[in-house]
Amino acid sequence: MCNQKKKTTMSPLNKTWILDLDGTIVKHNGYKIDGKDSFLEGAQDFLLSIPEGDMIVFLTSRTTEYAQLTEDFLHEAGIYYNHIIYNAPYGERILMNDDKMSGLPMAYAFRTARDQFPAVEIEIDRSL
Repeated sequence: MCNQKKKTTMSPLNKTWILDLDGTIVKHNGYKIDGKDSFLEGAQDFLLSIPEGDMIVFLTSRTTEYAQLTEDFLHEAGIYYNHIIYNAPYGERILMNDDKMSGLPMAYAFRTARDQFPAVEIEIDRSL
């Protein structure tokens, strides 16, 4: 899969970010292979750019055995999050949400190749 930059226009409303960890934000299984996590290029800056007031939920197939290691890594990197869901199944991740009555789309999905942070540019349109 090619990681061409995808430009997406969104409203100024606070958002809920549902993000996979391994292979999306951090090196896939780096915590097992290297004994520690490492951010994919651009991922840490992206996470730090998420506005205060937005909700960040990480999903991972990691077991809770690695919870402390994972949470310490994120904390030491200055990454704020609201929840981490551990033990997620290995299968597809599906998001469903209804659009606003105004027609504002309320669900987005970005797929990427493993260990390549998605090339996404988010533009805020204050008229939405």
